Amino acid sequence: MTQLRIQATFVVDVWDGVDDEKVDGGPVTARVELAKTYTEGDVLGTATGHMATTQGPGGAAYVAQERVTGTVGGRTGTFVLEHRATQVGSGEPVTWAGIVPGSGTGELAGISGEGSLGHGTLDLTVELP
Repeated sequence: MTQLRIQATFVVDVWDGVDDEKVDGGPVTARVELAKTYTEGDVLGTATGHMATTQGPGGAAYVAQERVTGTVGGRTGTFVLEHRATQVGSGEPVTWAGIVPGSGTGELAGISGEGSLGHGTLDLTVELP
């Protein structure tokens, strides 16, 4: 196995959100379809996915999965990236990102890893066979 730290930047190309039915006194929940382009760094390619969000008076959270298609460290294939964040009040969100086990294809078959996702940035430590 080869261990790599990968860092990349991305832009969000599509953010198509639909609010769920409102509940009196409850937080706002929504579903989002998204598309991204990974433009620089160790990941080059595109991604499409979905997200569930919750926004309340005391904080917010989301969970998402996206299928990344392209190259990682020069290897071509796809994998599914899962990420989530939780924010309490106006504090900084706590984020996590990881590759869904068994989701790699092509030269990325067997890829695993975890790290973080920020505003336009991805930072993961991955293992490749």
